[in-house]
Amino acid sequence: MAEADIPECITEHERILQEIESTDTACVGPTLRSIYDDQPNAHKRFMEKLDTRIRNHDREIEKMCNFHHQGFVDAITELLKVRADAEKLMGQVTDTNRRLQEAGKEVTAQTEEVIRCRIQQRNMATTVEKLQLCIPVLEMYSKLKEQLTSKRYYAALKTMEQLEKVYIPRVSQYRFCQIMAENLPKLREEIKDVSMSDLKDFLESIRKHSDKVGETAIRQAQQHRTFISTVAKQAGLDHYTKPLFSLNGRAHSHMPNGLLMDDGAGDEEDADDEILTAQDLVDFSPVYRCLHIYTVLHETVEGYRRYFNQIVGFFVVEDHVLHATQGLVTRAFTDELWNMALSKIIAVLRTHSSYCDDPDLVLELKNLIVIFADTLQGYGFPVSRLFDLLFEVRDQYNETLLKKWALVFREIFETDNYSPIPVETEEEYKVVVSRFPFHDAEIEKQSFPKKLPMSQSVPQIYSQVKEFIYASLKFSESLHRSSTEIDDMLRKSTNLLLTRTLSSCLQNLIKKPHIGLTELVQIIINTTHLEQACRYLEEFITNITNVSPETVHTTRLYGLSTFKDARHAAEGEIYTKLNQKIDEFIQLADYEWCMAESDGRASGYLMDLINFLRSTFQVFTHLPGKVAQTACMSACKHLSTSLMQMLLDSELKQISMGAIQQFNLDVMQCELFASSEPVPGFQGDTLQLAFIDLRQLLDLFMVWDWSTYLADYGQPNSKYLRVNPATALALLEKMKDTSKKNNIFSQFRKNDRDKQKLVETVVKQLRSLVNGMSS
Repeated sequence: MAEADIPECITEHERILQEIESTDTACVGPTLRSIYDDQPNAHKRFMEKLDTRIRNHDREIEKMCNFHHQGFVDAITELLKVRADAEKLMGQVTDTNRRLQEAGKEVTAQTEEVIRCRIQQRNMATTVEKLQLCIPVLEMYSKLKEQLTSKRYYAALKTMEQLEKVYIPRVSQYRFCQIMAENLPKLREEIKDVSMSDLKDFLESIRKHSDKVGETAIRQAQQHRTFISTVAKQAGLDHYTKPLFSLNGRAHSHMPNGLLMDDGAGDEEDADDEILTAQDLVDFSPVYRCLHIYTVLHETVEGYRRYFNQIVGFFVVEDHVLHATQGLVTRAFTDELWNMALSKIIAVLRTHSSYCDDPDLVLELKNLIVIFADTLQGYGFPVSRLFDLLFEVRDQYNETLLKKWALVFREIFETDNYSPIPVETEEEYKVVVSRFPFHDAEIEKQSFPKKLPMSQSVPQIYSQVKEFIYASLKFSESLHRSSTEIDDMLRKSTNLLLTRTLSSCLQNLIKKPHIGLTELVQIIINTTHLEQACRYLEEFITNITNVSPETVHTTRLYGLSTFKDARHAAEGEIYTKLNQKIDEFIQLADYEWCMAESDGRASGYLMDLINFLRSTFQVFTHLPGKVAQTACMSACKHLSTSLMQMLLDSELKQISMGAIQQFNLDVMQCELFASSEPVPGFQGDTLQLAFIDLRQLLDLFMVWDWSTYLADYGQPNSKYLRVNPATALALLEKMKDTSKKNNIFSQFRKNDRDKQKLVETVVKQLRSLVNGMSS
């Protein structure tokens, strides 16, 4: 029994040794324990087996070392030789490095000098550049000072305008320019005061010269009358003609015979008599200068306030004299004076308000007119014409508001990122909803963070429309109009904002070249939400005016049509840009039209195009209604048409069967794309039908099924119903030309002649069909 157990024990020891050799050292414990758990002498036999195994490994190691020993010795020998060469090389490298460092010291010094020179040169160039910007400002300011010194105030005002609008903004960061800018309003006021002072001096001097001017004018008229009488007596006529005086002092008179007689052409004896005119006696330059200066100077509310104060003061005094005295001033005289003054006031205000482009100034002017009218109305003067004028000013005010908000809308559109609004917390969501009436049950159920479908321009536009309504309402205050009239004014002005200003901004935005497909999709989503918010704007106006929207004469907001028109324009632009993008990919096509056989895979340009369309239509899924489906169908039809035009291009003279096979692979990818439902909502194979013309044409040539085509032509259930004979003939002619050179029908080599004859027969029959269609 003991002898029988020995082979089993040896086999077990072999297994344990193999397990020890193949097992990680950390896991050897259980294996060794099994030795001691075995038969009593198993440990001794295992140790013997282990010693034998160790001796075997030692012999193998010794053999391996003996085998590689000579190679190792040779390697050491070579290494020793290399060591000597390495030490020699190290010495050479060290010496080269030393000499290089010594030679580089001078280069380094020169380089540092060059760097310093370059920095100085750069600083000098920067200084020259800045000085070139500053010198024109200083020259213009010096010119301004010279003009002020020489009393050329009108020219000085024009120079100030150039400084403020052109020169100072270029170098506004410098302190001296800030001082100039602060000093210009003071200089303008000085010019204004000086010109007014000159005008007052002129008015005072008129009193001194008015007698002389009048005396001269009367004397000249008397001399002219005497001259005419003398001429009339000589001519036997007793007729007096009215003299016509010109500004230069020369008087003309019309004789009865129709001739124009010039006093300056009289006797040379009177040539020495100097004819004085008003210009000779009075210097009118202060008047012209003051007129020009006040034409250039901008209106301010203080000027209007002084104007109204003086008028009110005058008529208050007149009213006091009327009621405090008997017979000194009559009511009829006062009323006549007021009506005359009112006509002039209205004319002045109408003219000045028409030139004002600042809505704040127009609003302040309106408030002054209202206070002015209320004040004089309290003294019994009729002021209804002033309130009629305010309605004209209101239209001007609305125009200035529309211009201002056009700039606001353009800035909003330019700064928009055209991506959905991200909201991280409920507080951010409440902020957005407080600015724009957005309600969506599905989005409200979503957890934070989430995205709202519109971009940031939507709440901004909505808020700005409300601000416009507030601004328009400000003018309607204190006009003594009913709530219905105010409501009507607000709605009409808001309609102008939506249909003219905002609509124009949207149309211009859509046409901008940098607006891509993604931005156009977002614009469509934005206009949809703005359109839905129009009813809230109507409620907003109703809450302000307390006029029910069910009132008969209530004007409706036209925002719906505005945003629909913008959306339709954006949709059309999407179709256009999508087709343009497809054309760009098509232009990358590079078919080898005479290839013997296809590559076995679709063309790279087409796969890129399909990937682009797939990613684009994923964005289109957010579009409302049928827009995404229409865009997808339009793109597939355009792609199919472009591919067909590529096959039938007149510049393409030859096409091989291999090229047809390659083209067929590309069309198959198009059909696979159409069948993958890139946009949901299509029924059945509706989208695939966009490529049906190509499919039937390619099948006809791939199967070479001319007998079926010609037999079933004209039948409603024909297999190749969409293949036009002219199209088939054009493509077959291209393949026929290729067969003459490349023998593309080599696959039918047994029947080459029959095949050629068949092609000729098919060509003749196709031509007869084409001729039959044209006749």
